[in-house]
Amino acid sequence: MKSLSLGTRIALITMLTSAITVLILLGTAYNELLRDFERVLSQKQLIETRSLADEVNRSLEARMTALQAFATTLTDGEKLIAQRRMNNLLGRQSSLSNYFQEGLTVMDADAVAIAENIFVPGRIGTSYADRSHFRRAMTKREPVISSPIIGRKTGLPLLSFLAPIESDDGDLLGFAGGIVNLEKSELIPPSAGNDRNILFKVLDTERFIQVDSLKSNAPMPELPAPGENLIVDAALSGVTSGVVTDGDGQKWIYATEHLQRVGWMFLRAVPYETATRPAWASFRKFLLISIFATLLLAAAALALTRAATRPLERMSKKIRSMTRDGSISGRVSESGPPEVRNLAIAFNTLMKEREGLDRLKDEFVSTVSHELRTPLTSVNGSLQLLRSGAAGELPTRAQAMVDVAFRNSEQLQHLITDLLDFNKAVAGRMPVYLEEVSAQKAINGACEGNSAMAKHYQVPLKPDGSGDHRLIADPVRLRQILDNFISNAIKFSPVGGSVRIWSATSQEGQIRITVADEGDGVPETFEARLFQRFEQAESGTDRAKAGTGLGLAITRELARLMGGEVGYYYDNGAHFWVELPESMPKNSKAGGEHENA
Repeated sequence: MKSLSLGTRIALITMLTSAITVLILLGTAYNELLRDFERVLSQKQLIETRSLADEVNRSLEARMTALQAFATTLTDGEKLIAQRRMNNLLGRQSSLSNYFQEGLTVMDADAVAIAENIFVPGRIGTSYADRSHFRRAMTKREPVISSPIIGRKTGLPLLSFLAPIESDDGDLLGFAGGIVNLEKSELIPPSAGNDRNILFKVLDTERFIQVDSLKSNAPMPELPAPGENLIVDAALSGVTSGVVTDGDGQKWIYATEHLQRVGWMFLRAVPYETATRPAWASFRKFLLISIFATLLLAAAALALTRAATRPLERMSKKIRSMTRDGSISGRVSESGPPEVRNLAIAFNTLMKEREGLDRLKDEFVSTVSHELRTPLTSVNGSLQLLRSGAAGELPTRAQAMVDVAFRNSEQLQHLITDLLDFNKAVAGRMPVYLEEVSAQKAINGACEGNSAMAKHYQVPLKPDGSGDHRLIADPVRLRQILDNFISNAIKFSPVGGSVRIWSATSQEGQIRITVADEGDGVPETFEARLFQRFEQAESGTDRAKAGTGLGLAITRELARLMGGEVGYYYDNGAHFWVELPESMPKNSKAGGEHENA
């Protein structure tokens, strides 16, 4: 994060904030959408369950109505009709038999079977007065539908319908009965459609049995014990609909409907994923739109942030340029938001003050250099005469002191010369005479001129046998550049190391001459200031003290005056190079004199 620009940071913060906001909105939207689908599905289950209960209730009502109509035909108004006529009537009830496929019966007022349309051994003459639904019918004298029972003579899971037979005076004469086999009858829907994922149960809440699981010659299927089936527990809790998780961890959406007439509860449940699937399908479209909108928002935020921070970037480039090569020209536009405008004004003011300080410094250096040069020349001449014995032979100690003074005055003379040369180069007043130069010849000449220094430091010079490249340069200034590179390479090479010099074509129309040593190179933290004046990477070492800190700065200005450039890179040693224009074949003899005044 520290290496990112301010604009990038602001853009990232904006995009991250937008992304978090969108994620929160998406999460909220999905939860609400899922709840809506859950509510819709719960409502649908209630409707489906109520529809099933209504269907069963209508079927029960139709059977009971038909049985009541049949009951009115079994009396002449005072008593039951004759047995023979009763049997004839029972044999002709084809429509009623479709409702009660397990048989129709007629009981007297004491609930004893006296007639039947389907023969069942032992049923005629049997008393059913002990049955709870018979007792209720005898007491209330109203139509009754029993709870599921097991037939005494058949062993079948039955549902018994009773319709009282009364005289015109309201006396109870007997009962017309109809029997439905719950195992085979279509009274109860076998399932809720063909979907196996749908759970459907019919529960008897009075006897706590599962009606839809009744089997012939089998005991009544009791409901699961509390905690064994959480869906049944939820249905019996009195909450008509909701979401429940079963023992396997699967969630279900359930709904119930109670049929008071028979005390049955209809339970219907579907997996929770039935709601999540369509919810996710609908949410995907919203998600894609949200992602697209987020990307557009991110692009807009990035563009606006870039536009807002562009003046800051321009100022940063100016400052970096000023730090890198000492450039102090140029201004930034004093426009934009108040903060940027104030910063631009401050920056321009700083640049103006720096230009003034630079001019003052240059004038001071130039004045001091000119004023020192004349007396220093006299001092150098006098010291040289003393060393040569023009004033007679000096004592040994005096001779040593004169030698020290002469060396220091020579160094001071070089410093003043470098200062004057640099000022001339920067001001464009240094004369440059361009002509065609042989790179190989220039390299050999520079190696010969620095051979004594190389021998003193025990660092051999190795001019590579590269091709004879022709370039356009001032031979004297090119030699000055190469001397500076070679002397630095010698000073900073380890004893026994070597310095290589070669030329090559670097790019179209440019010839590069490279001077490479085997030293440790320039520290990375110093590379940006390498070609600035009065800068030395090893300012605390003896070798650094031997230089003025102006050599590389002068080489850069000289190269630019000749239309070239200098540079540095590290590759198993420091590599300093100068690039100058290549001499074109047709103009191999051209080059004339060109002076930059």
